[in-house]
Amino acid sequence: MPIPTLEVRRVRPPGERSDPMAAEIRAGLSASPRSIPCKYFYDDRGSALFEEITRLPEYYQTRTEEKILEGIAQQVIDRIKPQELMELGSGAGRKIRLMLDALTRGDRPTRCLLFDINERYLRESVRRLKAEYPQADVRGMLGDFTVDLEAVGAVPGRLVVFFAGTIGNLHPEEVGPFLRSVTSMLGPGGGFLLGVDLEKDVSRLEAAYNDAAGVTAAFNRNVLQVLNDRLGADFDLAAFEHVAFYDRERAWIDVRLRALRASRVRIPGARLALSFEQGDEIHTEISCKYTRSSLTSLVEGTGLRIIDWFTDPEELFALALLERTGEDEPAEVAEGAETAENG
Repeated sequence: MPIPTLEVRRVRPPGERSDPMAAEIRAGLSASPRSIPCKYFYDDRGSALFEEITRLPEYYQTRTEEKILEGIAQQVIDRIKPQELMELGSGAGRKIRLMLDALTRGDRPTRCLLFDINERYLRESVRRLKAEYPQADVRGMLGDFTVDLEAVGAVPGRLVVFFAGTIGNLHPEEVGPFLRSVTSMLGPGGGFLLGVDLEKDVSRLEAAYNDAAGVTAAFNRNVLQVLNDRLGADFDLAAFEHVAFYDRERAWIDVRLRALRASRVRIPGARLALSFEQGDEIHTEISCKYTRSSLTSLVEGTGLRIIDWFTDPEELFALALLERTGEDEPAEVAEGAETAENG
């Protein structure tokens, strides 16, 4: 059977849902404390900066997760036997290659769906994967995983993967609804492979978000450029500094932009005029850090349960494998959950 034509489509038809950016920015910057949703980091420059962050020496997350994945990809594929791989927040699509390598070793149907908010990066990832895996049906879906997943629909045997600890960007109160939306996409025999950054030494955590080269600072300030480009704002990026620290009580990295001097900013597209005094802050991101126990408690009641847990020898990062279960069944980590010892 011929492979279907490569395509990238929107999860919702054009015009079905208006662009929420103006309303979200108006609400966030009118609130106290002021905030900007972190999904607006990922314009073309922001996406490129994040890819650069993943290669920094301080940023242990990517290389640790990839090492774990090298050791477990085949095991996960053999256990779930997926009919389709679906990656949320695919970015450059590097980690999905490890899953595709494992999947294409067998005779199973090979379908791969990449889901991302940045159209340019999504199209490029689809193009490259299609060239590298010509036997696979590789497609892209443009959307926002915080609001669009329930519109995707369920597919039997779908394995959804969500890497990079990105679930940490969700407030703990948002995790349950997000996981229920993932459940809505899993048909019979499906699974969910989730990357989770773990609690650890504070100095190591804070170094990962305050790299010596200043790439994370540039990534953080770039969200103001996104507002300038899309909403006609007149932020001076040099008037704000990057701030990131670990909040022990909440077990998350708190990322902010802090005004270095007094200024006034207009955002015509959001019908806003703002005044900043020196020291005023805008909250731009959190990155929650988990233990196996704290994640398990958030999974309960979402229609999913953790069936395997894989981590590195230093227990810096983990990959949790979940399967669909009855809505009222408690989510538990299976007996004998494994540790991937990857040297």
